Amino acid sequence: MLQSNNSHASLVARWLDKPLAAVLFDLDGTLLDTALDIALALNRALADYGWTPVTLSEVRGMIGRGAPLLIERVAASQQRALDQAMLAALLARFLAHYAALEKAGDCAAQRYEGAMEALRTLHAAGLRIAVVTNKQQQLADAVLHYIGMSAWIELVVGGDTCERRKPDPQPLLHACSVLEVLPSQAIMVGDSINDVLAARAAGMPILCVPYGYNEGQDPRLLPCDAMIERLSDLPKLLLGARDGR
Repeated sequence: MLQSNNSHASLVARWLDKPLAAVLFDLDGTLLDTALDIALALNRALADYGWTPVTLSEVRGMIGRGAPLLIERVAASQQRALDQAMLAALLARFLAHYAALEKAGDCAAQRYEGAMEALRTLHAAGLRIAVVTNKQQQLADAVLHYIGMSAWIELVVGGDTCERRKPDPQPLLHACSVLEVLPSQAIMVGDSINDVLAARAAGMPILCVPYGYNEGQDPRLLPCDAMIERLSDLPKLLLGARDGR
């Protein structure tokens, strides 16, 4: 387990007066803006099969629930038939192109404002931190390492880690099991209806950011417990109490 900073050891994480032991973060659209990388890898995969490229704006509206559904949405938008063989082929090419970007150090992913500060502060306060994403595990691990966030994250649960992806609660429950915390002791931070539904089903509170993808819908309309304008606000929200207060 990663070691916490003693200077923050007196901080007690709470949400609505209930103690917290872990914070689970979504990745794409919450911690990182990865839409440009996704669009580039997707269009390279589409070009391999002679499909029409999609715009960055279109991709932002399609992100969510994992790469297979992303490809299905592209096919539907272009009124193309998509059998399982073609889906598997396009998925394999997309993942290969995405991995090549990361391997070559050509990622365009950017940290959202306050993301690093939030991870560092929450980790220093002794909270267990996990990323629960629908992105494939290998790609999530690679981009977090590339962007310099891995040191603050104890666990990454990818879209292929469990049998089911968000909005199913299974990945969140798996994260809690590995971190050895109860779901009621964890809080989810995300940007989409997938995060909200998964958190509700897992029995944990959900906070949302207003700048994410949310499959093209306004994240501010999400039925979450609270909206946080930037991730740098998160430690102040969760670490307001101290031992003996």
